[in-house]
Amino acid sequence: MRKLLVPIKRFTNAMLKPLGLQIVNSYEVVDYYLHDYENYEQYKSVQVYHNKRKLEKVWADAKTLGVIADAMKKRFPNKVIKALCHGTRNGFEQNYFRDEHKFDAIGTDISDTATQFEHTFEWDFHNENKDWLGQFDFVYTNSHDQAWNPKMAIKSWLDQLNENGVVVIEHTVAHGPKGASEMDPFGVKPTVFPYVLSEWFGHGVSTSFIKTTKGNNNQECWLFMIKKNQG
Repeated sequence: MRKLLVPIKRFTNAMLKPLGLQIVNSYEVVDYYLHDYENYEQYKSVQVYHNKRKLEKVWADAKTLGVIADAMKKRFPNKVIKALCHGTRNGFEQNYFRDEHKFDAIGTDISDTATQFEHTFEWDFHNENKDWLGQFDFVYTNSHDQAWNPKMAIKSWLDQLNENGVVVIEHTVAHGPKGASEMDPFGVKPTVFPYVLSEWFGHGVSTSFIKTTKGNNNQECWLFMIKKNQG
């Protein structure tokens, strides 16, 4: 049905263009979207299925990770930086940080395929791991759009930081409502994300960002830096 509607939409928009009007999908006019699963088992099943389907594909890129690495070196000079990367599928992110910048980096993925890759743990990034509490200089992800409960996930990541640590979230327009689906349940516009964080965590966090362009697909990218406020 959806395929049949595409040419109708294009024709109608061509007719409306002289009037400065167009038809858009409902998700294109909202700031925030969260898919509703029947239960947790359905969520995990969907995530594992798409992990295995896209096992060799990598969203992360060396250019963007290099920007993050340089920022972390300035933040934590003269030390071996400890990093935790969530949702890394085939381990590209943590292995880039390890190989190119000599960080002590590990990664996680919800799928059982995680154990196939070096320095990767099978783990649902929403969940607390007592061994990781307060242990990392930074926690990185570009997979926050795969969170069924993004507030819970980010709270877990904040708890994994040491006193001066920071959560780094790589966010693009593709992480917005337009890109959300059963596969990627969470979508928020980049310009709205700081307000969502403020609503969730109030004065408990401080948020800044670095804007860059991804090296593999040329998309604009916001690197949100989220830090716990002390006291």
